[in-house]
Amino acid sequence: MSNTYGSGRPNSRHDHHEHGSGRPGSPLWDMVENVRSEFERRVAPRMGRGDVRVAILMLLAEEPMHGYQIIREIEKRSDGAWKPSPGSVYPTLQLLADEGLIQAEEAGGRKTYSLTENGSDEVNTSDPAPWETTATRDTARSTVLPKAGAKLAQAIVQVARGGTGEQVHEAVAVIDEARRTLYSILAKD
Repeated sequence: MSNTYGSGRPNSRHDHHEHGSGRPGSPLWDMVENVRSEFERRVAPRMGRGDVRVAILMLLAEEPMHGYQIIREIEKRSDGAWKPSPGSVYPTLQLLADEGLIQAEEAGGRKTYSLTENGSDEVNTSDPAPWETTATRDTARSTVLPKAGAKLAQAIVQVARGGTGEQVHEAVAVIDEARRTLYSILAKD
């Protein structure tokens, strides 16, 4: 019983992975999963309720928005470093409405929030926005590389799972070149 690779094993495009280069439980798989999970463990900074409050007021000072727009805008302005949960944004919106700082207008089944006159007085646009703090900027910068590494790890797993021997060797060459290039970046003055 021979296959197209002439190894005498049943036909399988994945025969070259027999020693586990891309299968769950193999050393490569375990290593890639560990790298991926380490990268994914890096989470956005935990911002306080006061930061959510200030962020909402600052955004609404620019234009009326609905809750989901506020969440997306904070994420965008922090370069993905901070994405407040609906569980922190919507209660804060309700609190701000109870305090008379914002008002909600419902249209099309969606509430759009805007500042009241008291809310406008409360906003201090001279202070840095929470998404502009040094810690948030540093975290945003520090999450870009790990996210890219996690994507690379996923691609490695895909090549290991489904690539031919030639494709695996080509992928190794690309990874080796990337490693050398990264070290050369650090070596620059």
